Amino acid sequence: MKKTINLLIGIIVLSNSLKAQNGIVVFQTDFGTKDGAVSAMKGVASTVDPSLKLYDLTHDIPAYNIWEAAYRLDQTVLYWPIGTVFVSVVDPGVGTNRKSVVVKTKSGHYIVTPDNGTLTLIAQSLGIDSVREIDEVLNRRKNSGASYTFHGRDVYAYTAAKLASHTIRYEQVGKISTDPITELTYQKASLVNGSLKGNISILDIQYGNIWTNIDQENWKKFNAITHTKNEIIVQIFNKQKLMYTGSMPFENTFGGVAFGKPLAYLNSLMDLSFALNQGSFADKYHIQTGNDWNVVARWVK
Repeated sequence: MKKTINLLIGIIVLSNSLKAQNGIVVFQTDFGTKDGAVSAMKGVASTVDPSLKLYDLTHDIPAYNIWEAAYRLDQTVLYWPIGTVFVSVVDPGVGTNRKSVVVKTKSGHYIVTPDNGTLTLIAQSLGIDSVREIDEVLNRRKNSGASYTFHGRDVYAYTAAKLASHTIRYEQVGKISTDPITELTYQKASLVNGSLKGNISILDIQYGNIWTNIDQENWKKFNAITHTKNEIIVQIFNKQKLMYTGSMPFENTFGGVAFGKPLAYLNSLMDLSFALNQGSFADKYHIQTGNDWNVVARWVK
């Protein structure tokens, strides 16, 4: 999976190396859509330039869940045209001294966000070309200096719109940041002594399937280990506490097992996942996701 992503990045960079911002802004927040917060952000962006194309990634990130914000960016950014500007606002530290930044990825995308861990997975998958700290004297909505709790509207949407519309160049966002970005710790995918290890990254939320960060390359290495049964033992941990243990076959489709039975499979991102056929694995076994949820798999002997 990583080799495929790197190849895609290379193709994108080579074929679009001269393209800059493209007038597209994509918003992600934990605001929900029950009030006017998202509309206010888009209004600010439209005031900067009414011709901007404004889209939503999601506004249903669970409140304060930085990990899920990081995952949804990683899941999505690469599929948008080079030069797209993303605004990600999951910001429990709003108003504190955490940095507000614009990141340019090695794929040529831009992300406007607090530097609070949201960039963790993008840094690993797409890579970061550079980071600029937003100069809030120059890049902040007029007369908003007294507001400390809505940087998504006053700083991030405003800066993203200026960048996407070519009102400012990337170099005018602010000074280059030489500090490492803030990263969340998590279990990276690995194969050690016959055991496949990884992180429970996210839920396939509509169905309750468990998606891990164990990619196709690690799965292929694991599958090449000599085994007599098409059955793996799966253990799921939360902060080292065992939350689930059980065995299941690996199948290409959900219909490979009977109704309600568990299976392992590769999801649409080609990462190892676990499901119940026409049931919610997450609900039945009370499994959640995040950087402190881990999985270990090994073949049944």
